Amino acid sequence: MAMQQEWANKDYYGDLGVSSSASAADIKKAYRKLARENHPDSNPGNKAAEEKFKRVAEAYDVVGDEEKRKEYDQFKSMIGSGGFGGFGGRFGGGGGAGFPGGFRTTTQTDFDAADFDDLFGGGAGGQAGDGGLGDILGGFFNRGSSASRSARPSRGADVETEIALDFREAAKGTTFPVELTGEAPCTTCHGSGSRTGKTHACEVCAGSGFIRESSGAFGMARPCTNCGGSGEVIEDPCPTCDGTGTVRRTRSITVRIPAGVVDGQKVRLAGQGEAGPNGTPSGDLFVHVQVRPDPVFTRSGDDLEITVPVSFGDLALGGTVTVPTLDKAVKVKVPAGTPNGRTLRVKGRGIERKSGAAGDLLVTVEVTVPSDGALDANAMSALRTYAQAEKDSGFNPRAGWAGAR
Repeated sequence: MAMQQEWANKDYYGDLGVSSSASAADIKKAYRKLARENHPDSNPGNKAAEEKFKRVAEAYDVVGDEEKRKEYDQFKSMIGSGGFGGFGGRFGGGGGAGFPGGFRTTTQTDFDAADFDDLFGGGAGGQAGDGGLGDILGGFFNRGSSASRSARPSRGADVETEIALDFREAAKGTTFPVELTGEAPCTTCHGSGSRTGKTHACEVCAGSGFIRESSGAFGMARPCTNCGGSGEVIEDPCPTCDGTGTVRRTRSITVRIPAGVVDGQKVRLAGQGEAGPNGTPSGDLFVHVQVRPDPVFTRSGDDLEITVPVSFGDLALGGTVTVPTLDKAVKVKVPAGTPNGRTLRVKGRGIERKSGAAGDLLVTVEVTVPSDGALDANAMSALRTYAQAEKDSGFNPRAGWAGAR
């Protein structure tokens, strides 16, 4: 439910600069363009660009996924058409920010999915599966509208952790050991919660998983405390986990970090979160990646950037310089007469993309002037001879300069 609450005030298509009818290809193209333009590495210290980058990434995570986009479109369509209006009272009859028709943002303590069942077709007055608003909202909250549905959690809890990687580890991809403490399947009952698997319908809720109560004009429902919302009672609970199917323990897993992750990126590992109760699926693990700066490399999108110190002679006469890459060093040709600060491009030596191709290595050459006393007498004499010859040839480094007199 929290996900749909977040969606209510978000315009993901607007964040990506596309229409709601845009194709998947157009959405992907818009995302790549905006992510490249607003990437923190390309806009150091620019908080506005950083926030834009985060909004674009969040938007693409939803409308770039076919199933999430469909659910988002349905939810926004209902809000836009006033589909939640007309109930007043408990749902904020005066209207709320971003919710036409009187619907307002709520917290879990205001109501849960069971309340919607009673209001829109799942309670005593409604017919399950009648295609009404109860069915639609049931889908939004990951619940069907069948009378036999359960209030028990359908999966384990998601888990979040943080790791710090060196720049080159993030660029090349790596594996990283992570130690997690939380709910894991019970090894005695293999997660079922029962020694033999015997269960019977809960006597308190008659197998529905809900206790229904009358509250004013509406029927209210809450998960049954006797069966934990499952609708079933285990006849012979496992002595190790007391029938829950899970035990709290510490486990170590190896996380594979794909090549090219950026600082602040979140990597999702499906099914690596906490175990679900009584054999239900595990939640997901979300790994927040922090990337340490590198003393040599920076990056711009999939391109690596490096500044190489050179001498005046290297640029004036031309030659080759040896520069590092993420793998082995390569030689870069410097044409004669190369100006200071010029950037030379080495194809395919940048960050590897998902397609298998890679970005480029951008090598900027920067002249280093010898400090006073660094040259011996012969070098100084030769330098003075060159300076005089330079003047005699008519070369003027300030020719055409706006400040020349």
